[in-house]
Amino acid sequence: MSLGMAAWVVGLAQAYALAGLVVGIAFLLRGIDRIDPAARGAHAFRPLLLPGLVLLWPVVAWRWARLSH
Repeated sequence: MSLGMAAWVVGLAQAYALAGLVVGIAFLLRGIDRIDPAARGAHAFRPLLLPGLVLLWPVVAWRWARLSH
């Protein structure tokens, strides 16, 4: 793999992680209370969910969009 290709792959991974961070934070601030009533007021565990939300953000965004309609 050439150095240019490696830089492109790293850039793609960074963009994916940034999009996941944005979706994850938005979900933790707005969406989790609507989807899981048991999560209301339980703010201490939310940071523990962020790594999984960053990795699985397309699934989270898709399910969140489907459940909010």
